[in-house]
Amino acid sequence: MIRTKEEVRTREVTNAMGGKGIICFHDWLLPEEAYGHGRVFSKLVIPPGCSIGVHTHRDEFEAFYVLEGTATVTDGEGVTEVEEGGMNLCKKDGSHGVENCTDKDLVLMALIMKA
Repeated sequence: MIRTKEEVRTREVTNAMGGKGIICFHDWLLPEEAYGHGRVFSKLVIPPGCSIGVHTHRDEFEAFYVLEGTATVTDGEGVTEVEEGGMNLCKKDGSHGVENCTDKDLVLMALIMKA
């Protein structure tokens, strides 16, 4: 299967996981296409001042890679800035949240898989 950027499902989520503002998701892989092994393979655009609230991944894990900008990540290790080219891994049953505390869009590639 080939999916062009014009075919990617785009959706806006307000106050994602209790966070602030509107996050734009570009869903490259739909949950029904993951054969029951995962639910997200998406590019996220998080505008300045917006966030995804701290949430727990039950029986799954999430990895996100910072394509552009700097992510302020809250997880079990505290609050850390993850810069472009860095990655955050939230392990099974772990919690994390991400905020854009800068004046430029934060762009992430996120993958959520069953553990």
